[in-house]
Amino acid sequence: MFIKQYPKIFLQKKHRLPKIFKQEGKRKSIEDTVEYEPQQPDESHNITIHVKKARGGLTLYKPPKLEEKLVEFLDILKKLPIYRTLHEHKTVWKMLKTIPDLTCQLPEEHLKTLSKSVISETWVKGSTVVGNDGFYIILKGSARPQTKVHGNMIEENESTASFIPQSFQEFVSEDFKNFIFAEMHTPARDATLRQWSTFGTLEVAAQTKSETKEHSVITEEDCEILKIPAKDYARLKSEKIKLENKEKVKLIRKCPYYEEWPTLSIYELVALIKWKKFPPGHVIVESGKIISFVAYINSGYCDIYRNIVGLTKLQSKKVKKIQKLVYMGRLQEKESFGEISVLLQVPFTCTIVTGKEVEMAIIEDKDLFELDPVTKQLMLHTAKPTFGHLTDDDVKNEYLQREQKKEWKNFKDKTMKNSLYYNGIIPGFGKWDHCWTSIPRNLKDTLVSY
Repeated sequence: MFIKQYPKIFLQKKHRLPKIFKQEGKRKSIEDTVEYEPQQPDESHNITIHVKKARGGLTLYKPPKLEEKLVEFLDILKKLPIYRTLHEHKTVWKMLKTIPDLTCQLPEEHLKTLSKSVISETWVKGSTVVGNDGFYIILKGSARPQTKVHGNMIEENESTASFIPQSFQEFVSEDFKNFIFAEMHTPARDATLRQWSTFGTLEVAAQTKSETKEHSVITEEDCEILKIPAKDYARLKSEKIKLENKEKVKLIRKCPYYEEWPTLSIYELVALIKWKKFPPGHVIVESGKIISFVAYINSGYCDIYRNIVGLTKLQSKKVKKIQKLVYMGRLQEKESFGEISVLLQVPFTCTIVTGKEVEMAIIEDKDLFELDPVTKQLMLHTAKPTFGHLTDDDVKNEYLQREQKKEWKNFKDKTMKNSLYYNGIIPGFGKWDHCWTSIPRNLKDTLVSY
């Protein structure tokens, strides 16, 4: 709003009309009429010019021309990927990130990998481009989509929708999808795919489907089309899955209960594992409740607490029973918990709280119950209850020791305060609190330790 109002604060030059010549008896023809264009506004006070000079280049108000970017983009795509520089690979990646139909289907890491191998294809006018073997982006020219729909679309509604390009799904009506007999549909002229339009799929179709040409486009003029092969994307996903499975196997193998497990049984668990992160201070399971998953800690740690009934003093010199959590230990990286609780459906005897952000590989209880009996028996045989070796006496002793240390520390602190104050070891202070807080930390610790 400020920029729009900015030019109005300056004086505007008055536009003078041309002189009228007094020539009677002769009228000027249309060819002799001079058209006066409006005078260009004075840009001496235009703030964008000053911003541009200060930054030494183009500004937000005058972005680089899209045509120039497109020409550079097309020149790069015509090169073989092996001959492109790092800057050119980065340029291709940045351009692909501006296409919503592409970014909504691919994660950024996959898009960056695929951008290093894509090339453009030139199609002459009237060519038919089949779009069921990859994802296509029109960089130059226009095309007319065609969609072939098979019979009994009511039962195959979901499978058909996945093969309809996102750019022109809106042009296919529900009545058309429900046709019983197969027919070829050509959308209206306003459905023409132009620059930056997309069609095709990233899913690898079966051979029978590829022969039927699920959908295709006909080029209305010479086109430059970028193609991302569905097979390349499938291979990329397969490599990622293999890498993730390798990390999962390595994690489970390092857990104490699974060191002697056969590899085949570990792979059965890997197929069910999901990654999940928990924030610091998150209560994963409370004492007395059944956990809903088995967890393998990949990073971070979890603190273990046990419940105990403790006594607290009230102001009326009475005591009250309260539930207290006693810290009993810690679960570190490459440790697991929850096997016994899930398989036997027994409550946890302790409370587990994340100490910091924790990344875990988890197997939900519904998936664990579907394992074969041999694997479940193997898990029950090797796993143990989390901190199951602790007895109630151990928890009580730990609680008493902590309370005694706390009381002893308070007693020493109070005694040292009174001693220093009444004996005047540090004179010049009228109040003890002032005196005690002024003592250096190392001297204070030394005094209290004695």
